[in-house]
Amino acid sequence: MKKIFLGFALVLLAAAGAQAQHYCIIDSKYILDKLPDYKDAQTKLDALSKAWQADIDKQMDEVDKMYKAYQAERAMLSDDMRKTREDEIVQKEKAAKDLQKQRFGYEGDLFKKRQELVKPIQDKVYNAVQKMATGKSYDMILDKAGGVTLFYADPKLDKSDDVLKLLGINK
Repeated sequence: MKKIFLGFALVLLAAAGAQAQHYCIIDSKYILDKLPDYKDAQTKLDALSKAWQADIDKQMDEVDKMYKAYQAERAMLSDDMRKTREDEIVQKEKAAKDLQKQRFGYEGDLFKKRQELVKPIQDKVYNAVQKMATGKSYDMILDKAGGVTLFYADPKLDKSDDVLKLLGINK
């Protein structure tokens, strides 16, 4: 009886081993930091960002000076002059904030420049990882940079269509 149980356990372990998925973990930030192209792109982005921020800061300083001058002269101005000066200050501040949004906002100039400079490098890394995954028969590759995320998965592991079938939804 002991031999039968041991044999059955070995068969179960062999079957489980055959179904085991092969995976590995990478650190995409570490990989990117080692690429000279990525470092160059980051340096360009940092310089561009710094220049744009200096321009915005200069405009905001002008707004601040205009406001302080207005505060000092306010008592001596007529109602029309006050309104005109206030409008000028508001317009100048709005222009500075609009420029800030254009440069650094969602899908702003910095985002577009990052896409232009960094995305090709990220695609190169992704293609290398995908090549390694297929060459070494990995089913999944997890990325530990910025928390563990799925970097690559063999499409045969995606069972979304099976779930849709169970829900009664056809492709």
